[in-house]
Amino acid sequence: MYPFAQIESKWAKRWRETSVYEPDLDKAREPFYNLMMFPYPSAEGLHVGNIYAFTGSDIYGRFQRMHGKDVFEPIGLDGFGIHSENYALKQKTHPAKQSKISEERFYKQLDKIGNGFAWNERLETYDPDYYKWTQWIFIQMWKRGLAYKKKSNVNWCPACKTVLADEQVEGGECERCKTLVTKRELEQWFFKITKYAERLLKNLDKIDWPNHIKIAQRNWIGRSEGALLPFSVADSKEKIKIFTTRPDTILGATYLVLAPEHEFIYRMKDRITNWKTVENYIRKSQSKTENERIAESKAKTGVELKGIKAVNPATRKEIPVWVSDYVLVSYGTGAIMAVPAYDERDEEFAQSFKLPRPKAKLVNGEAITKKVGGRRQINYHLRDWLISRQRYWGPPIPMLYCGKCGWQPVPEKNLPVLLPQLKEFRPKKTGQSPLASSPSFYQARCPKCKGPATRETDVSDTFLDSAWYFYRYLDVNNQTSPINKSRAKKWLPVDTYIGGSEHAVLHLLYSRFLAIVLKELKLIDFDEPFTVFKNHGLLIKDGAKMSKSKGNVVVPDEYIDAFGTDTFRMYLMFLGPFQDGGDWRDSGMAGTTRFLNRVWDFFSDIELSADDGVISDWMHASIKKITDDISGLKYNTAISELMVSLRRLESESSVHKKDLEAFLLMLAPFAPFITEELWEKLGNEYSIHKAAWPQYDTDHLIVDEVSLIIQVNGKLRGSLRVKRDLKQENAEKLGLGMERVKSALGDRRVKKIIFIPNRLVNFVTD
Repeated sequence: MYPFAQIESKWAKRWRETSVYEPDLDKAREPFYNLMMFPYPSAEGLHVGNIYAFTGSDIYGRFQRMHGKDVFEPIGLDGFGIHSENYALKQKTHPAKQSKISEERFYKQLDKIGNGFAWNERLETYDPDYYKWTQWIFIQMWKRGLAYKKKSNVNWCPACKTVLADEQVEGGECERCKTLVTKRELEQWFFKITKYAERLLKNLDKIDWPNHIKIAQRNWIGRSEGALLPFSVADSKEKIKIFTTRPDTILGATYLVLAPEHEFIYRMKDRITNWKTVENYIRKSQSKTENERIAESKAKTGVELKGIKAVNPATRKEIPVWVSDYVLVSYGTGAIMAVPAYDERDEEFAQSFKLPRPKAKLVNGEAITKKVGGRRQINYHLRDWLISRQRYWGPPIPMLYCGKCGWQPVPEKNLPVLLPQLKEFRPKKTGQSPLASSPSFYQARCPKCKGPATRETDVSDTFLDSAWYFYRYLDVNNQTSPINKSRAKKWLPVDTYIGGSEHAVLHLLYSRFLAIVLKELKLIDFDEPFTVFKNHGLLIKDGAKMSKSKGNVVVPDEYIDAFGTDTFRMYLMFLGPFQDGGDWRDSGMAGTTRFLNRVWDFFSDIELSADDGVISDWMHASIKKITDDISGLKYNTAISELMVSLRRLESESSVHKKDLEAFLLMLAPFAPFITEELWEKLGNEYSIHKAAWPQYDTDHLIVDEVSLIIQVNGKLRGSLRVKRDLKQENAEKLGLGMERVKSALGDRRVKKIIFIPNRLVNFVTD
């Protein structure tokens, strides 16, 4: 086995000393911002799934650097938030203390994985120098009318003891801990993301993202065109406004249905003769999440608001009003006109409660909308971003409440509002943050009238921390602004962002929203932060996604120590297409170990032909394939081609130095340590990672080659691209060098070899 420990230690030290991966952020000629989603320390350390994502991103960055780009690949820790706090609770350690332990552990692991990180620009979201500016962003939201506080029925996780945004509820459960979510009425802070719904939707057309990610965002924004129609309430000045995409069916509207949270119901409490029944139904409905109500919508339930009648504005007939949880307050106005003749859900409800279901004619939708006093309207499913959290480990929201002046922002000169070192930091069941139990924290003075004021005790959602971190990487020590505008103009938007599909809505949508606001603040000159987004697949182990909750996480350290970083990186990338993920198997490490040992042995005992400065024809074809594969993140097939190239080199009696250099250059993004060592042994200048990527010549791509099928006992084990009329002994050698052939043969003896020139080699065993 080649001395990987010695080689990796040597070059890691040299890279740090020479800052080989640190671009000049002010003078770079061809900036390329290569960004990966930064990790959050909520466990013992990074697991193999994390390394899989970071390695794939790093390979792409190295590839771009070798194409002459000034690559910036920063790293940091998303260390605030409920994940990290829960881990600290599990460890029975204060989050502030645990963050330092985790920071040391995570950075030590990240330093070992061979990535070309720009370590000088690292950041942690729990650093006051960082969250000072997170708080500053909150204040700018407030000043622009984009931050507000209101009482709302919110999703409450009894286990995490905090509110959740709708996006953080999956199938009625908390996406973090899988506890059944309930409803609570609490005063909460929101960001007005809905103001930008149309812009967020249209901008999807101008960015290079996977289609399924765009679809997820379009569905979440949920644009629908329709009409807002007013239904008068009999014997009252009240009107119930409904949103419908089918105003043409209004003649068939035989009743109205309101969501249980609709404010009209409480305003008419004194007129509802069956109030107790209605109130009990509402209370029961509010214990369900929106997703549960959608899931249960087939089994219609509801209660008529007796004593209340609405008037159909088209027919002038009085119709009953019902409350039912199949109507969602988050859709339209939270009220619908029920048309059983033209809507399946309304038909089911009408059947359940024996309501009339007349067949009515359709009318002109635009004309009837105007006639009944309605108007055309565009509606969105998107709701404002619920930003406040009732936990300890997060940036305090920089607002104060004064009985005389109302809500006031903390003066910017007083930022950051430091998170106090509370002894009792555990979440409470009351719906209040632990900060609410610290008078020394919440007692303050109003910045406007100087009278007594109360500091906000909620902290902000960690998704705010991660919605802007990539701007800060460009100038982590800037004390006058969150963003260095001149560097932002040079480096942003991000050239390629690589991350998981699980962030399709939350992180990516919030980052896009914040970019629009930052552009309005004139801190940046674009409104889409990620020009290109590529998603990576997931690693599977024992038939399930690798995750802490499933107990199938693999810690990378022992494999790196046993096999070396290069082997580990190559094995991960060889599991399958990077964008699809792969199935983790310990036994698979042996194949990449053998491959790199063969590389080492081959270059240690090489016989060069006369150096004519020429790349062989067959190498031109390899360069093209590997270049195309890496460009498309098809790392597994690029590695396969490297294996084919090595076999070809091994079969030659003597080789061109240019072929050897081309091979090492293409291997370098995958195995940065061994290639740096062998590059030096060939007498080349430091560093291979700043050397130019090999170029292929199309005139040399048409060569006299054939595809040779390789079998074991008649079963296909792969194919090789070889020179036409390759000798049998060379064909056998190439075939026996294939990993799949070695695996199929095992310990069995080859009894017979069937060779058909230019077509097939079949190894027959006992």
